[in-house]
Amino acid sequence: MTELDRERLVHVPGSKSIANRALICAALADGQTTISNCAPGDDTQAMLESLETLGVETDQAGTTVRISSQINLEDTQPLELQTRLAGTTSRFLTALCALRVGQTTIDGYEPLRNRPMTGLHEALSSLGASVQSLNITGHLPVVVKRGSSWQARIAIDSTTSSQFTSAMMMIAPYLPNGLEIELRGEVISRGYLDMTVAVMRAFGAQTEIAENVIWVSPGVYRGGDFAVEPDASSASYPSAVAAITGSQVTIAGLSRNSLQRDVEFFDVLSQMGCDVRQRPEGISISRDVARPLRGVTVDMSQISDCVPTLAVVALFADSPTTVSGVGFIRAKESDRIGDLAFELRKLGAQIDEHKDGFTVTPVALHGASLATHDDHRLAMAFAIAKLRIGGVEVQNPEVVSKSWPDYFNNFDNFLKN
Repeated sequence: MTELDRERLVHVPGSKSIANRALICAALADGQTTISNCAPGDDTQAMLESLETLGVETDQAGTTVRISSQINLEDTQPLELQTRLAGTTSRFLTALCALRVGQTTIDGYEPLRNRPMTGLHEALSSLGASVQSLNITGHLPVVVKRGSSWQARIAIDSTTSSQFTSAMMMIAPYLPNGLEIELRGEVISRGYLDMTVAVMRAFGAQTEIAENVIWVSPGVYRGGDFAVEPDASSASYPSAVAAITGSQVTIAGLSRNSLQRDVEFFDVLSQMGCDVRQRPEGISISRDVARPLRGVTVDMSQISDCVPTLAVVALFADSPTTVSGVGFIRAKESDRIGDLAFELRKLGAQIDEHKDGFTVTPVALHGASLATHDDHRLAMAFAIAKLRIGGVEVQNPEVVSKSWPDYFNNFDNFLKN
């Protein structure tokens, strides 16, 4: 039996961050686009359904999506889009619909209505689009449509969400003079901007990013074949299983050369005492049970989706772990600092919150029922704790449908639901 046979080869879904960017570009592109390994889950379905409402012809067979017609930006028909709980989807569609002549109402479920959109709405208004919040300024529901003229330069507050900037970038080729974007303040999640550049270039856009300025030339996207990478954020969960149990997994098809900065989570686990290797099959991670997990001090501003995963791993280290640089994740699907800490304390965990992160000090733990706060990442991370703590219950596990509907089924050997 080979070493690979003795470990688990895990297939994670396609990256929804990459998939949603590809879908926006494909909806604008000349010619047909075929997207393979498209991410499953509610967020991607909300995007596809919204694009169909906008008149884009789509055909889905398993994880392959074909886009055979583009959005008609000259259509004057008023339309309404429902983006459910999908923050990325709602923000990208808000920018896309600012190109339309007809007005578009973008709305979501109540938790999404509570998430901040001010930076994006202000940037679109500065660009020249018509943007009107229907209830609370800077929140959904919002009505957008094309304005009378477009600016060629804007500035964006880059301290709150990279999604605002990415949304502006992706529509920029369809502005008459392209766009120059100045990023003001500390740029959070910069890796997602690099991802946006890479996806746009795959569709033929001319764009550059240097320091705090982004340039996008006017032009058109071209359709073609586009393959979505395995999701690096999702890969953090089986990797965490290997870390806390002293076992081995290989994430099929994932490379250290990924467009996704979340592959850096493997570096964090390496610092904690795990062995990480790139193999032809994918990224492999293991830990010898004789080697204890070490606590780390880490700035996770560029890999913030992995924060709940690391918090659970840190419970089983032999020394404290401090996470910093992630104050902005309080405005994600949940308060991913406050809610995360509150629930893990039910297990007896010692977690001290900071303005931009927290410190986990390992102590004896016990079972408890953990609420997921409508957050798929909390649900998937909490489930990992079951492997080392008896009596852990994850409430409302169905929230994982947002990004990985088959999470509990696929990992039945790891996580007994």
